[in-house]
Amino acid sequence: MISNQILQNTIDGLKGITKIDLRVIDTEGNVLAETASDSVDYGDSIRAFVDSPADSQVLQGYQFFKVYDESQLEYVVIARGDSEEVYTIGKIAVFQIQNLLVAYKERYDKDNFIKNLLLDNLLLVDIFNRAKKLHIEMNVRRVVYIIETSKEKDNGALETVRSMFAGGNKDFITAVDEKNIILVKELAQNETYGDLEKTAQVIVDMLNTEAMARVHVAYGTIIKEIKEVSRSYKEAKMALDVGKIFYNDRRVMAYSNLGIGRLIYQLPMPLCKMFIKEIFEDNTPDQFDDETLTTINKFFENNLNVSETSRQLYIHRNTLVYRLDKLQKSTGLDLRVFEDAITFRIALMVVKYMNYLESIDY
Repeated sequence: MISNQILQNTIDGLKGITKIDLRVIDTEGNVLAETASDSVDYGDSIRAFVDSPADSQVLQGYQFFKVYDESQLEYVVIARGDSEEVYTIGKIAVFQIQNLLVAYKERYDKDNFIKNLLLDNLLLVDIFNRAKKLHIEMNVRRVVYIIETSKEKDNGALETVRSMFAGGNKDFITAVDEKNIILVKELAQNETYGDLEKTAQVIVDMLNTEAMARVHVAYGTIIKEIKEVSRSYKEAKMALDVGKIFYNDRRVMAYSNLGIGRLIYQLPMPLCKMFIKEIFEDNTPDQFDDETLTTINKFFENNLNVSETSRQLYIHRNTLVYRLDKLQKSTGLDLRVFEDAITFRIALMVVKYMNYLESIDY
């Protein structure tokens, strides 16, 4: 369960303090970590020691110690030297590694619990029982962030996120698929949605700088009980999808700021097709030329202001009016009229959503 690198760092630290060489070996005699290499074949000695009832023994100038994970023999530690001091150092190494096993097992258990919590795989009674057993606070404010990376299994991004939130053990970082990192963050009583937005932006900037990763970050609403974690996760997931469909220029999306995109995202495909057919008949926005689409988008960006839109498009006001008149003739909608503009705007978003649904079907 413990990586070889962690074992290596542990015995390197002990060697730096005690000047005693140490090795960690598995029950088959394979060296997993060592502070000094030699040509000794430990295979037969290890197997004999593993089969013996002794927890430690001295053999040819080395001291052997067993490391248990509960009642299961996991490792053998070898310390060079046969003095009482070396024996003490060996026992300290065993104690340290056994504590690491407990810590990593607890972390693994918590990770499993959080994953099942996110995916809504637990009964309510199981949530409370397991949270209590794992010493996880049940009634605190939390929020779920989803960090989507541009490539699968981005370990650099995962480690960067872990380092950012390593200050305490109240935040949980895990993954439920290949591209998404999940952060379940505990919040202080005075933290607001503005603070959540700042945290999300810090994550984006840090991953871009430290891990050279382009990411999207989405987050759900603040919850007050651990049983609601799955709801905040589902909200964050919807925010991520809706953001990619309707607001693809944004790197951070909040569920509470999705607006009408959240409603459109829940429409069935037949209803979308019927709506577009009623508005455009056979002339859908996909068939508009680039000039018309640019004019429409810029007009909406400027809140239906003809003068400002014509200025930003570097065209005469009359040219813009001509384009809007032409669009009205082909669709029956006058974008200068608020109600028609709203209808057209919604229709454009529905078409985007339909294109998204078609793309994921193939």
